[in-house]
Amino acid sequence: MTHASGLPAHFMRPGSSFFDFLTTHDPSLIRSVGGGATIEAPHGTTIVSCRFQHGVVMAGDRRATMGNMIAQRDIEKVYPADELSVVGIAGTAGLAVEMVRLFQTELEHFEKIEGMTLSLEGKANRLSSFIRSNLGMAMQGLAVVPLFAGYDQASDIGRIFSYDVTGGRYEEHDYYSVGSGSPFARGSLKKLFRAEQDADAAVRVCLQALYDAADDDSATGGPDMTRRIFPVVYTVDARGARRIHESELQVLMDAVVDQRFQRPDGPVATDPTGEATS
Repeated sequence: MTHASGLPAHFMRPGSSFFDFLTTHDPSLIRSVGGGATIEAPHGTTIVSCRFQHGVVMAGDRRATMGNMIAQRDIEKVYPADELSVVGIAGTAGLAVEMVRLFQTELEHFEKIEGMTLSLEGKANRLSSFIRSNLGMAMQGLAVVPLFAGYDQASDIGRIFSYDVTGGRYEEHDYYSVGSGSPFARGSLKKLFRAEQDADAAVRVCLQALYDAADDDSATGGPDMTRRIFPVVYTVDARGARRIHESELQVLMDAVVDQRFQRPDGPVATDPTGEATS
């Protein structure tokens, strides 16, 4: 059945979800299958995020692995979802990148159809439905577990959301990490995070957390000082999502590496006055 415009009828049905439209129009474009043998594919880790006053930072290392091999040294795992949010990918790299692109299109489609942007909570819920649709692939070992963060205009704060492979969504407070190096990164975040920190301090905290993750997890790539490959880092606040430029990262990573020569285990925790804790 076609509309008077000549387009199929489902093109004219009301609704602002591009994902729902794609499901009706051509489900084959959405990769989701069940059963079969486990497939080996490149995986990406590790993603970290922490809040600062009126915003949030997200950073990801650049290594993708396939078994015990380094599949790629400069993969990008953190992307802007829209002007006020970012998403980081951990898990099967190819599927994760496709999911991010579909998510970006979904948010843009909603804004064009409705004439307004989704709330940060609404964006987090939409991403949850995408992950749930990938459950069949996750059962084959091709799981995608993103980390989502953004600036909430209503409350003037940064917020962080984590997920499980079934699409379960959980709001995290202050900081979080995902991926194989996440236990080590989270310990570093717990040690270094300060509620009153500004954006620059939050960026340094995330870089230290990624360094600690790479120090103990072989699947997480540390800064490649010879190839000048550094983490992908975004800050998000009322001004929007901004990627930290390579020249800035080079200065920051040089400082981190210099500090590690003096103290290989990284900086110690400090109390609110700035004094080192015992």
